[in-house]
Amino acid sequence: MSVQARSPSNMRPSTLHLPSGNWVTVLDCLAAHFSAIGREVWLQRMTDGKVLDAAGAPIGPQHAYRVGLRVHYFREVPAETVIPFHESILHVDEHLLVADKPHFLPVMPAGEYVEQTLQARLVKRLGNADLVPLHRIDRHTAGLVLFSTNPQSRGQYQALFRERQMVKRYEALALALPGLEFPLLRATRLVAGEPFFRMQEAAGAANTETRIEVIEQRGELWRYALYPVTGKKHQLRVHLAALGAPICNDPFYPEVSEAADAVDDYTRPLKLLAQGLAFIDPLSGEQRRFESRLSLL
Repeated sequence: MSVQARSPSNMRPSTLHLPSGNWVTVLDCLAAHFSAIGREVWLQRMTDGKVLDAAGAPIGPQHAYRVGLRVHYFREVPAETVIPFHESILHVDEHLLVADKPHFLPVMPAGEYVEQTLQARLVKRLGNADLVPLHRIDRHTAGLVLFSTNPQSRGQYQALFRERQMVKRYEALALALPGLEFPLLRATRLVAGEPFFRMQEAAGAANTETRIEVIEQRGELWRYALYPVTGKKHQLRVHLAALGAPICNDPFYPEVSEAADAVDDYTRPLKLLAQGLAFIDPLSGEQRRFESRLSLL
């Protein structure tokens, strides 16, 4: 039995190497290690075949604890809210998949989102548990996400992002900045802010860089092209807000206008789109370019 075969949605499991402790069973260890998850939840997961050993065999409530034992488990969220927007696949081959992600849909499972994520939907749709995103965009951001479909070539495509060989183009709708000259380069230092989910600019050597151009002037709102050289969390949102042009419908910048766990208002999507990706394919050497079919207008 394989690990992948145990998951109803064919999702990739999370993995834990059991830490050192005085537990008798794997169940005891899991319940203690993940204190926020009730013991009864782990019992149900074991009953459903969602806790497995390294060989893919089910682990039951009486399975003996052993330090370092590799345990695979499948996360789930009871009554997970369905996100009523659909992704589209723009390209797929033996190495890569390019998806157009709608607003509000997370890229990967985290927190309250498991099945309602781009990765989970695509894995279920294609039956390929090897699908792994090569980069991420915010849940509130729409647009292109590049996935690896093949573990054998994954590292070569990951290197494109690590070595900044991937040209990323975003579009944003934000307040006009008639007092500035464009193109404009914003290079600042971003650090963790308050509350915990925000970022902020701080003194010190720059660790982020974004080139900003104006595409269209629409009265009080302009449409901008954003080319991030670096890829820090919320980089584009912070940079535009710091210039005096927060992105339309941004709930976190320049000030927090709603809680991080607030119910989504689907009528007010963040006006930020991952519009284009361009790179030299490390396997074929050919120039590749992909563009989102979504629009901010």
